[in-house]
Amino acid sequence: MRCDQTAAWKALQAHADTFKSFDLRSAFALDPERVKRLILAAPYIWADLSKNHTDTATEALMQELARQTGLAAHRDAMFRGEPINNTEGRAVMHWLLRQPEGKLPGALAAPLQEVQGTLKAMLAYVEQIRADVQITDVVNIGIGGSDLGPQMAVLALQDFVIPGKRFHFVSNVDGHELAGVLKGLKAENTLFLIASKTFTTIETMTNARSALAWFQAQGSQDVSRHFAALTTNVAAAAQMGIITTFGFWDWVGGRYSLWSAIGLPLAIAIGAQGFRDLLAGAHAMDQHFQSAPLEANLPVRLGLLDVWYRNFMHYSSRSIAPYHSALRRLPAYLQQLEMESNGKRVDRNGHALPYGTSPVLWGEPGTNGQHAYFQMLHQGTDVVPVEFIAVKKPTHNLAEHHELLLANAIAQAQALMLGQADEGGHKHFPGNRPSSFLLLDELTPTSLGALIALQEHRVFVSGSVWGINSFDQWGVELGKVLAKDIHARLLSGDTQGLDASSAALLQRVLG
Repeated sequence: MRCDQTAAWKALQAHADTFKSFDLRSAFALDPERVKRLILAAPYIWADLSKNHTDTATEALMQELARQTGLAAHRDAMFRGEPINNTEGRAVMHWLLRQPEGKLPGALAAPLQEVQGTLKAMLAYVEQIRADVQITDVVNIGIGGSDLGPQMAVLALQDFVIPGKRFHFVSNVDGHELAGVLKGLKAENTLFLIASKTFTTIETMTNARSALAWFQAQGSQDVSRHFAALTTNVAAAAQMGIITTFGFWDWVGGRYSLWSAIGLPLAIAIGAQGFRDLLAGAHAMDQHFQSAPLEANLPVRLGLLDVWYRNFMHYSSRSIAPYHSALRRLPAYLQQLEMESNGKRVDRNGHALPYGTSPVLWGEPGTNGQHAYFQMLHQGTDVVPVEFIAVKKPTHNLAEHHELLLANAIAQAQALMLGQADEGGHKHFPGNRPSSFLLLDELTPTSLGALIALQEHRVFVSGSVWGINSFDQWGVELGKVLAKDIHARLLSGDTQGLDASSAALLQRVLG
């Protein structure tokens, strides 16, 4: 049943009307058990949800909404390999990529065997490249999920990266990006990874052709040694002289593909065992999502909180504030994960929705953000829920720095909640601003895997409740189609049939 057709939805609307006077400071004062009740533990992650705009009635009604919309059944269908991506007729099985080797029932046995075969071949290649001292630079050429995931994870796990090799990521078709990377490289020391499932993605293939031309212009001819492709189009890769390929499956969406061959640059960076540890952390979160009761299930609680905020509190964005510099690309990664998945205006059956779906995600690492947009979070006219992400133990020995970092993270969450009175107004902080706090003991391949899988499942939960297909991305296509027409017009100068604004822009660019 679609969420707005349930009794729980109507009850939540009525509850929200009475909730306008809710104040976090009063909630803590009146409920000594609030913190205890709103702290949850999941594999490798501890979460404090107590500073959010919810109470026991809210939590109960949101749980009831999950039951009435069939969330658990939808989740179980995904893990059975059913084609829940209904607009493309596909299963959604990125979770299978981190399933340990072993037996799975029925139709899942063969796909798991294929996954394990590809993983073993890829990790054998990984160790070969890691042992090759001539390769000092690895350049990943992809876009979207073929870039954001590996790039974010390599940065996040910098302390685990093999010495003696540098990792570069090129995604933008803007030639400045590729030219800037190539400027500091030598062909004989570089491995290029071309990441495109179909080997037709225009940005990726444009960059790949230019990289190949640069490689050959340096006098290098051994393409087979210095290029590998992450693709299912083996024939197209072979036409470029690439013979080392690793494929993946239609049931792996781009933004969920880090766990597949798309994770090759990360695997080279952290090694075969490090990559297996990443998969193990994600699998542990998969098991938690599958088996924990809904009320103790962290992905479920976060996803339901997102629905409550978007549809009943009418908060239209969420700020991600990772207090760890290595997680500086996490906000960008989560932007794609959530907004490409749940930025939909129709339900699974194509019917227009009368309620909002994905919030806008944005953010920067702390403490940088405190000197930029936190002014608006504290004193602006809009209420923006904040998600703090911190790591208990650093990998460096600068103890004072880490103590100061953690103190700032905790203090910012406290300041958002408590506020500050000031009669003059300019120093008045209204407080009562919501936040969640996710804490990892350490930032390791295992804990990063768990954190990413947590966010994947959280997006599944909100999308499931909203009744949308979180696993297609038709909104990406239209602009790409029109760009081909505009590109042809840039070459010909023909503006006939264009809208007036586009024609004027084209003439200005050509003039």
